[in-house]
Amino acid sequence: MLEVKNIDVYYGNIHALKDINLKVEDGEIVTLIGANGAGKTTTLKTISGLINPKNGEILFNGERISSLNASQIVKLGISHVPEGRRIFANMTVMENLEMGAFIRKDTKNIADDYDKVFSLFPRLKERRKQIAGTLSGGEQQMLAIGRALMSRPRLLLLDEPSMGLAPLVVKEIFSIIRDINESGTTILLVEQNVNMALNAANRAYIIKNGRIELEGDSKLLLNEEDIRKAYLE
Repeated sequence: MLEVKNIDVYYGNIHALKDINLKVEDGEIVTLIGANGAGKTTTLKTISGLINPKNGEILFNGERISSLNASQIVKLGISHVPEGRRIFANMTVMENLEMGAFIRKDTKNIADDYDKVFSLFPRLKERRKQIAGTLSGGEQQMLAIGRALMSRPRLLLLDEPSMGLAPLVVKEIFSIIRDINESGTTILLVEQNVNMALNAANRAYIIKNGRIELEGDSKLLLNEEDIRKAYLE
């Protein structure tokens, strides 16, 4: 579904991503893990069109998207839940979800998708008239994911969905991520909780200093001694 080929990204003179290559197959959960500043968020932003690569290309279902802007990429079926949630804090929960469906014209299906989001996140239904900025951190994360789902993505990019959340809420979020995947949405996940990410994912890439250092089956990587020392102990 997604191919990232030989991507280089610069911030001014800083070479942030160096010859990045990764693939995501239809139906997978793939996780990208690494230390702070390794290039995880930059990779997701480049895929979603928020950053333009200097070299390389990105293909989505065989179509080159690395020259497209973010709004064009959303229309093709990629939605990005950014680090820090980035909800519209002064809007209601329902208005945030409506913004997620902004590009769509299929009114009947939009109504059905509100119901799907509310079935995944019952608390959002209870708080649909509440101002989003007054929600708890976990509820705001649920809203950010729900808003992204309202565009009916085929590929969902999740950047640090557990950040700042209590352990019980993290478990709930990851259970919902699995449900989203099982319902047919492919997921590329960046996550600080490496143990949770490797347990949830089919495959993993490890990025260090802007380069992919290792890739493989996530369950096998979970048991690699070097990985455990670097990320889990």
